[in-house]
Amino acid sequence: MIIRDKNNSFMLLFAWHGTILPKVMPALAVVVSLSALLVYLSAAHFLTTPEVPAIGFTIFGVILSIFLSFRNTACYDRWWEGRKLWGALIANTRHIIRDSHVLEDSQRQILMYRVMLFCYLLRDRLRHQATDIQHFRNAVNLSDGQWQQCAEHINAPQYLLEIIQKDLVLFYKQGQISDIIYSTLTRHTVAMGDIHAGCDRIMTTPLPFSYSVLLHRAVYSFCLILPFSIEASFGIWTPVIVALIAYLFLGLDALSAELEEPFGLQENDLPLNSIVRNIEREMLSSLGAEIPPVLSSYKGNLS
Repeated sequence: MIIRDKNNSFMLLFAWHGTILPKVMPALAVVVSLSALLVYLSAAHFLTTPEVPAIGFTIFGVILSIFLSFRNTACYDRWWEGRKLWGALIANTRHIIRDSHVLEDSQRQILMYRVMLFCYLLRDRLRHQATDIQHFRNAVNLSDGQWQQCAEHINAPQYLLEIIQKDLVLFYKQGQISDIIYSTLTRHTVAMGDIHAGCDRIMTTPLPFSYSVLLHRAVYSFCLILPFSIEASFGIWTPVIVALIAYLFLGLDALSAELEEPFGLQENDLPLNSIVRNIEREMLSSLGAEIPPVLSSYKGNLS
């Protein structure tokens, strides 16, 4: 996620890294080159092309703008829902830090490390990656078989929540915690399960493919027709006007595609690494353990 300072309006005009411009530059270059070629051929009287009717082109542009706005809103809603879910996870881990003081110190430490491991596993599941979690090996009190399952299970975060819940049930049956304490801690595991399910829903349910393809094709068709519609009116200024309009439409299309998958590693995706690290730092601080450093951004991008 881009965290660059936005107070300097002048520098924003020339920002490159982290913007959508590098991704649309090839298509933009094609459209502008086509516009420049059309202007040259028309000015040299080598080519005379009939102007695209303005009314038809205007209606096309208005309809396309409405559908692009709808798609952009839908994709932003997915991005924002993902951020709210991870914000809820942060809040839930803080509740666990406070409510787990009723447990024995050793039990509380194991629970806290398992919650940290859950955050790691959930992040890796959403990003389809496998990171090193060996530093949790001796702290989460899992058998060799259970630890192996955390690496191979079809749903490792859910499997770990199941282990956490089993231990809470065991504590309750053994009389180590009361029914009120059991209910309180269970609410936290249920909340983490709900957050997990919400993230899975976003990850596994993209916008309908046909809808995205239709809009993608419409945007490119509009940008390719654009020079033929305005060349007679704007003359030598056609490439400039085409560049600005095409940048807007192509950029919105590309930005929507990026926001549609909020858990990835693109510049505008959610900074899950940083969120997981902050959760880990807060929980380790409560345990009095060594705290890892805050993740720093790279070229204004926090992953």
